[in-house]
Amino acid sequence: MGSTEVVRVRVLACAVLAVVALFMGTGCQLASGGDSEDGSSTGTSGAADGTAVDQRPAPPRPTGYGTVFLSVDECSSFGTTSFTEVPCTSERAAARVVARYDGKVSAGPACPATTDFVLHISEQRPAADEDGDGAVPQGYSCMRNLQAPHPGDPGGGGGPRTIVGDCVYSAGQGEVRETACDGTGEKKPEYEVTEAVVKRVNCPASTALYVQLGGDRPVGCAKAV
Repeated sequence: MGSTEVVRVRVLACAVLAVVALFMGTGCQLASGGDSEDGSSTGTSGAADGTAVDQRPAPPRPTGYGTVFLSVDECSSFGTTSFTEVPCTSERAAARVVARYDGKVSAGPACPATTDFVLHISEQRPAADEDGDGAVPQGYSCMRNLQAPHPGDPGGGGGPRTIVGDCVYSAGQGEVRETACDGTGEKKPEYEVTEAVVKRVNCPASTALYVQLGGDRPVGCAKAV
């Protein structure tokens, strides 16, 4: 029987100006025994010398599930205050980890461009955990929804990064925020990022706005829409 680990996390789901909710965390582990998940009973039988022998075969561990909390290619369910690691074949699976890093997102590598949202995992030191070291290190998982919508896609109106193809609107005081390019967001798009360049001088003459993107091409050249 696979184990389920719940760690409360905070979610980064908006590029440029991130709206983040922080939650404290706990860890837990389910013990096997009694009735199995499919309703069949489990137990032991006696050997010739009277020693109890467990005749139940060891269940296969789902690939990539449970070794490290929300590691690459593992999946999570959606929740309001917590995200539970579940097998990707589960009907509860909602998003897959496309990258996983230790430490704080501000000090670590950027998530892949089309990441839909980021889970910030608080450091925990429960009495026991999956790998037996009693700790869940601080880190973050870059998540991609298993099904549409994908706000991290170009023009999708969300995700932790602003990329070429995204649209933004003015939020005042020299700041911009993402919104869907098709106009379905709460705010109508005002500019679309058409290129990513090294310096502002590399933007085309038609550029109406410069957007900070980060990475090796940190300047986004945006045109009015």
